Amino acid sequence: MKGLSQVVRTELRLIVRDPMSAFFALAFPVVLLWVKMRGGDDLPSGTREIDATVPMLSVFVIGLAALVVLPATLAQYRERRILKRLLATPAAPGMLLGAQLVAHLLLALSGTAVVVVAGAAGFGLGAPANVLRVAVAWLLGALSLGALGMLIGALVPNSRSATLVGLSVFFPMVFVSGAMVPRELTSGVMRTVGDLTPMAPAVSTLRAAWSGDEQSTTTLAVMALITVLATAAAARVFRA
Repeated sequence: MKGLSQVVRTELRLIVRDPMSAFFALAFPVVLLWVKMRGGDDLPSGTREIDATVPMLSVFVIGLAALVVLPATLAQYRERRILKRLLATPAAPGMLLGAQLVAHLLLALSGTAVVVVAGAAGFGLGAPANVLRVAVAWLLGALSLGALGMLIGALVPNSRSATLVGLSVFFPMVFVSGAMVPRELTSGVMRTVGDLTPMAPAVSTLRAAWSGDEQSTTTLAVMALITVLATAAAARVFRA
């Protein structure tokens, strides 16, 4: 456990030292929050825009860390043959992969905290109705998208391809899942398409938990299932 924590700290420092990763995970969501809140009107459902926007942007941060940054890092390690060299050391590739997932989820958690603080300080964000449910929704969303990021990183041949695939998955999903535009303001077709994406369950459960609406047990189970299946698939196809 001590060895894993040391690897996690090292990997997290390396991620944060990358200016692009640090900016897009920690600063860019705050810029988006400011842009989106310039109107500040309530949504048709009666929800205050800030109380919907912060949970949405939290999923944006999770998706960015899990689907874009994580796969590129894994592919870069494979390109540099770091994983092969680790086969001959006590720090097995499995430990590094686990540390990568934890480090990127901590990056997403930091980005979420920054958005929450900015929303509360600048736009009067209300406290979550149920902190425990928010934590469960966030964690399941992060694990499910993180598992998909691991799968992408296991399949792509190099970091350039990983970045291209990650962005190609991330940006369309963000717009149709409700992580960027509230689902109340999108067309029925877009909502239908968005429901088929693995990001939509994270958006809906996190928003519901924050506002105090009832969470769907089925949706929570879907995120858990995605986590299990994607993790199993990534472990099966991954190569050092």
